[in-house]
Amino acid sequence: MRKVISITLILAMILSLAALAGCNASKSSGYEIALITDLGSIDDKSFNQGSWEGVKKYAEEKKITYQYYKPAEGTNAAYIEAIELAIKGGAKIVVTPGYLFEVPIYEVQSKHPNIRFILLDGEPHTEDVENPVYKTESNTLCIKYAEEEVGFYAGYAAVKDGFTKLGFQGGMAVPAVIRYGYGFLQGAEMAAAEMGLPEGSIEIKYNYSGDFAATPENQARAASWFESGTEIIFACGGAVGNSVMAAAEASKDKYVIGVDVDQSGESPTVISSAMKMLGHSVYKALESSYNNKWEGGKTWILDTSNDGVGLEMDHAKWRTFNKADYEALYKAVLDGKYSIIKDTTITIDELGLKYVKTTLVEA
Repeated sequence: MRKVISITLILAMILSLAALAGCNASKSSGYEIALITDLGSIDDKSFNQGSWEGVKKYAEEKKITYQYYKPAEGTNAAYIEAIELAIKGGAKIVVTPGYLFEVPIYEVQSKHPNIRFILLDGEPHTEDVENPVYKTESNTLCIKYAEEEVGFYAGYAAVKDGFTKLGFQGGMAVPAVIRYGYGFLQGAEMAAAEMGLPEGSIEIKYNYSGDFAATPENQARAASWFESGTEIIFACGGAVGNSVMAAAEASKDKYVIGVDVDQSGESPTVISSAMKMLGHSVYKALESSYNNKWEGGKTWILDTSNDGVGLEMDHAKWRTFNKADYEALYKAVLDGKYSIIKDTTITIDELGLKYVKTTLVEA
């Protein structure tokens, strides 16, 4: 009986470790580059997948072993456990996509000074919510993105394309999501002003769901918006976008703007996507490490000036807004024609919108 129990415990331990480890084409027993997924999966058509594509591209080009690890749960302890497992597995560089890794990287960067960490969308800090202490060690490179710029592109394009009843459904009200939303509002405002539309003629429903999940509640909210006249929703909340897409598919002539990566393959209702060039940024960060140009201790801000963000146009389904229009808009932002507010501490009222009428909707 004891022998049976022992075997059962051993199998349970093996399965627990298997839940943490991902898969990789390489058969090596050690993996030099590791990516730790956040709450989503490696094929989430969003942040994890975009980051993984950068790892995969660089590693395969340079013939370096690579692996991904999926934490057992969404806690700091589980993230740290997955990072430790990656390091034990031979990782010299660990890529962590998303702000959820800010506290775990703060904890492990000092413990492993010879390991390099690439943190996307955040900066390492203590777990203290009220007064966090930020510190980026020399073995950590942070990468952040100008979400306000690509949000601006999305709002501008939507209004130029003829939409007047828009929606913004964000996930949790973290700085990156807020910047997307504020940029969206400002882009719609600028387009309406340039088109000479009456003040208050663009209506935008605005919401933070408080999660990054595909839920019946998120789908029901989007459906109610579409039913009440909203024509297009910018979905900025990971899997929240799947709920919005499902609602759009159940409606007639309704559209969705995707986020982070090209989400055109997710639903026929996706008219375009506001993208962070995740794969490109991870590739560049890995390249900097292997080419002895590592900028540890710093934060890269990727924006229009360095091709860090952009509106997806190759698979776009805009009705009138075309590539030439987008290229002109991109150049205008690059040249500093528009002053895009990125401050996430202000209220929507402080954006000074005249042409856009925003209605805040509780979760």
